[in-house]
Amino acid sequence: MPAPDISDSEWTLMEALWESSPQTASEVTKTLRPTTNWAENTVRTLLTRLVDKGALKTAENASGTRTYLPAVKREACVRAEGESFMQRMFGGAAKPLLVHFAQNSKLTADEVNELKKILDQSLKS
Repeated sequence: MPAPDISDSEWTLMEALWESSPQTASEVTKTLRPTTNWAENTVRTLLTRLVDKGALKTAENASGTRTYLPAVKREACVRAEGESFMQRMFGGAAKPLLVHFAQNSKLTADEVNELKKILDQSLKS
């Protein structure tokens, strides 16, 4: 199953659940409130959307309260987001994306060397 298309707000919620799951809606709200100030109704709406999209699955804890846990791995979502970004911004071409980031990022010498190694390895595979 391909990774679902998730919004920025949904991504914030997914990060909390990738970090620690399962969680109830109240627990997710408590986790996110310091950085988002979202009401529990907002969190519940986002949870429902993510369940509908197949990004989350539900279960019941020992007390019968609904809990939420990721149905997709973070890595799959990151890969899908990266591919979508590259398609939208660079027509799907990797070279212009890499040139853009190389020219506009403050990379250290170590980071440049690491990227060179990764590129060299990609030629071997």
